Amino acid sequence: MDAIFTLSELPALMPYLIEEGKTADTWVFEAPMGAGKTTLIHALATYCGVQQTVSSPTYALVNEYTTAEDKTIYHMDWYRLKDEEEAVNAGIEELVNSYWCWIEWPEKAIGILPDDVFIIRIVVVNETTRRIVTELSHHSFIPSYL
Repeated sequence: MDAIFTLSELPALMPYLIEEGKTADTWVFEAPMGAGKTTLIHALATYCGVQQTVSSPTYALVNEYTTAEDKTIYHMDWYRLKDEEEAVNAGIEELVNSYWCWIEWPEKAIGILPDDVFIIRIVVVNETTRRIVTELSHHSFIPSYL
């Protein structure tokens, strides 16, 4: 997918993202601070029928949601992780390899990511407009800025 959108257009993209990423359990969201990663995840969760409050798990590292189809989603924010060792010690590696995970700041612990990931890159076009570029990767995740 390669789409340019405003916030009001975001809900219309959800069916396409879900369809495109359906073969990967791990979704990684790559974007600069303030680009809208959590906003996009909130829209995805709403589309999937999540009733819980969706917020950034920056301090908790992981939030757990349940979809309308009783599927568990782990929403992770790795911004505060020091390194992969900290992620492993926190038990995050087990979650990533066992459940549907949506991960913000995946570059903090690349080594624990599975080979099959759905990459969602958010590019800031201007103050009100974003661009989403997606890729289904069957190789390890490499941030676009490397």
